[in-house]
This record gives sequence, structure tokens and C-alpha cells, in this order.
Amino acid sequence: MNEADAMELVQAAFRALLFASGPIVVTAMVVGTVIALLQALTQIQEVTLTFIPKIVAVVLVASLSAPFIASQVNVLARLSFNHIGGGF
Repeated sequence: MNEADAMELVQAAFRALLFASGPIVVTAMVVGTVIALLQALTQIQEVTLTFIPKIVAVVLVASLSAPFIASQVNVLARLSFNHIGGGF
């Protein structure tokens, strides 16, 4: 394996990581921001109020985006196995 192949594999791994975790991270960030804004406006400082909606939203988005996440992992696995099969 030369340096170009190694860089291609690392770039593909980072791309797959970014695309696979993106929907879940963005959802958690948006829901957390909305809940924090609502808590600031209403002055309700309940700790559990932030976790329950965020967990529900993340589970919902994870279940809806599971085929997309699996396809990204599949692309990375195929690329890795092609490099292994080709003798690096």
C-alpha cells in the first residue's frame, strides 16, 4: 500500500464517520438548543426536561436514518476489503 492508497482509505473513513454520525449529532444539537431556549424563556430549570426530548428525537432520527448510515458503513467496508483483497 502506498501513501495515496492510505490517504484514500483514511479520507473515506472520515467521510463515512461524518456522514453516518451527522444526522444524529445535528438532531441532538437542534433539539438541545430549542429546549435550552424554551427553558431560558420560561425559567424552568428542570434537568430531566433536556434529556427526554433529546433522547426521543435521537432515537427517532437514528431509526429513520439507519439505512443511510448502513450504506455509508457498507461503502467503507467494501473499499477496505477491496484494498485487502488486492494485497494493499
